[in-house]
Amino acid sequence: MSRLEAWWVILRICLEERLVYRGDFALGTLMRFLPIVTQIFLWTAIFAARPERATILGYTRDDFVAYYLLTMVARAFSSMPGLASGIALQIRNGEIKKFLTQPIDMLGFLLLARVAHKLVYYAVALGPFALVFFLCRGYFEGWPEPHRLAAFAASLVLAFLLGFFLEATLGMIGFWFLEVSSLLFVYMLFNFFFSGHMFPIDLLPGVWGDLVRLLPLHYLAYYPSAVFLGKVPDQELAAGLCVQLAWVVFFAVTARAAYQMGLKRYSAFGG
Repeated sequence: MSRLEAWWVILRICLEERLVYRGDFALGTLMRFLPIVTQIFLWTAIFAARPERATILGYTRDDFVAYYLLTMVARAFSSMPGLASGIALQIRNGEIKKFLTQPIDMLGFLLLARVAHKLVYYAVALGPFALVFFLCRGYFEGWPEPHRLAAFAASLVLAFLLGFFLEATLGMIGFWFLEVSSLLFVYMLFNFFFSGHMFPIDLLPGVWGDLVRLLPLHYLAYYPSAVFLGKVPDQELAAGLCVQLAWVVFFAVTARAAYQMGLKRYSAFGG
């Protein structure tokens, strides 16, 4: 019970901090949707140049625009800016010792901080999201069925957890290497490409698409969007969510194991 009370205090403090200094969420969110205008022009031009084809690999022009809108929602859940680099920096600077001298679990603290971040983000950015999707409502065929909408919501929550534990695992590399910025930059490039944020994974031909689907990254953006748009058959929804959950558990265990192994070789000096 005392641990739950401590978690609640940490979450409440993190919420208060972010409500104070993140008033830019609303404007930043609205600006983030501006590239959608480019996508509308791009895919309109592509389909206009090929009037004989109403779809490209099962996607209409409206599907492409709706897909990019949904990936922005998914990425808002799964992206963890500064998490891995922040963990590595705390290890290098010795700041991590505060978690060793106080009865607070580092991973639990960071997770609660990110939960607070996302709660405040969506509370403040709900207006811009609603405005953009209202203006772009013509690109959607309507709301999906209740079971598919529930699967979409579940995939977003799992995408958040997967993004957190995956980046936390990368941050633990700081126990073994002093400089990890280059590695994190490479990871971000692969993440942007293989998560489906750049284009639907369906567009990758043959074995390449199959290989990307074996990676956990496509669950960060592509999978939630595909669930909403009906690109994932009903009979595959449960299996897909189970695989996504399995990746969450895998990286949660990996992050915890890397943390414990790293502490065994960690040393700090000074006050």
